[in-house]
This record gives sequence, structure tokens and C-alpha cells, in this order.
Amino acid sequence: MTAYAYEVAVRAEATLGEGPTWDAAAGRLIWIDILGSRVFTYDPVSGRRTSRTTEQHVGAVKPRVGGGLVLNLRDGVGLVDPDDTFRWLHREPVAGRRANDAAVAPDGSLWAGTMRYDEAPGGGTLSRLTADGTAEVILSDVAVSNGTGWSPDGRLMYYVDSPTRRVDVFDFVDGRAANRRPFVSLEDGAGFPDGLTVDADGCVWVALWDGSAVRRYTPDGHLDRVVPLPTPRVTACAFGGPDLTDLYITTARTGLMSPHPTAGSLLVIPNAGKGLPQPPFAG
Repeated sequence: MTAYAYEVAVRAEATLGEGPTWDAAAGRLIWIDILGSRVFTYDPVSGRRTSRTTEQHVGAVKPRVGGGLVLNLRDGVGLVDPDDTFRWLHREPVAGRRANDAAVAPDGSLWAGTMRYDEAPGGGTLSRLTADGTAEVILSDVAVSNGTGWSPDGRLMYYVDSPTRRVDVFDFVDGRAANRRPFVSLEDGAGFPDGLTVDADGCVWVALWDGSAVRRYTPDGHLDRVVPLPTPRVTACAFGGPDLTDLYITTARTGLMSPHPTAGSLLVIPNAGKGLPQPPFAG
């Protein structure tokens, strides 16, 4: 298998670093600290970094068409406009529940996950949100809604409910997901699948919580690459940089008695492969 060497892109101590997303229009990477209620940006060319605080726990942040951000928050989905003003797109607070990972589909809709703080089975959801704020629950029996991504032709959707220890795949037709089935199942001792990204070859890269690694699976589910990392709680990955060739990886410190110095930092594997352009939210 290919050997990889990681670098520390941004040294940080995020409690629960998550959600790396390349914002092509702004030429920057967006990532978050869920439990720290922070949104970060990083420009790999200039080295410029920014940080902003959200008023509640934030599960995911994605760029929007025309500028601004869409945020998957504890109590629903909100928008930050280009002038930096905030407004709710869809507000639906549920006691004991928070937002988690989210992704933008090829049609520009937001697929936003939730979970209970206690990670109770069936306490989370996966919903599809459109520009007018309409929210449709797609999956209602989820424990920890996590990585979501689409094949290069947009005909397949990959999805993780972490405690199942599987990556599942759906047929994706006319903006709808159907025919759910297992794509890969993790063996004992490998950790739990968390965030994921799909590359230009249609391969699925999966971050492994408590697995100290990112794995790459071919479209037929064959494991062909492993990126070992020094900290166990690897949360998500995404391709970024001007040519989408660098793999950015988020990590977490939460629950670690003696965290490695890189725990909570944003890591990067230069020239790891070729990513797919990610559509902004059409709202």
C-alpha cells in the first residue's frame, strides 16, 4: 500500500474537530470544533486563519452559492449571509439532541444529520433541506449520523451511522436515496467509521474514530490504502487546496486521558490523490 506522511496544517486543541470542507470560491478550508462551538478557516496559500464562535454546538458548516455559510446547529440549520448576519433557515430544537455531520448533494440540497448527546440508538436523524427551508426526514432511526458523500457521477450516496461500524451505500436518483445496503463493514479493533469523502476515482476515504487512521476503499469495497495517524480519534477528511490534491484530516481530544500533541489539530497529507469539487448549498 502507498506510504503517507502527515503534516500539521493547523496546530490546535479542538475538543471535537470535525467537518473539513474546501471552499473553492474563497480558496480556503473550513473546519469546526463541535463541542467548542467554533468555526475555523485556513488558507493554505497565505497561511491566513480565522475563528468565530457560534452560540450553540455546531455539527457542520458548508459554503453557500453566492457567499456566506450554512450551519448545522444544535437547534436546526442556520445561514450566515455574506454581510455576516445570521438567520435561521429551519429551526427544530429537540431536548438532548444536537447536530452532527452534514453534506451538500449534487443538486445543492443539504443532507444534515443529528444525534443525541448520549448517543442513544434511534435518537438521531438524517434530513434533506432545500433553499426554502423545507426539511424532509430521510432516516429517522439513527444513532450517530456521520459521513455522507456522492460518487463522481452522482448516482450513489455513501452514508455512515457510526455505531453500525459500516459504510452503507444508496442508489441516488432525482435527489432521492433508495436501496440501502452495506458497502464496507469494519473489523473488530479497527475503530468506528466517522466522516468520509469520495475522490475523483470514485474511491471512498473514511476517517476512523478510535482507529488512528484514514482508509481508502475502491468502488467495489476493496481496502487499498491506509493512512496511519498518531492520534486515535480521527473524525473526518476532505480534499482541498487549489488542485484538490491534499487530504485534510480533522481530529479530536475529547475523552483522551493523555492526548497526543496532534490531537485536536488539522492535519494534511499533501498529494494524497484527487478530490471532487464540492457543490455549495443552493440557499
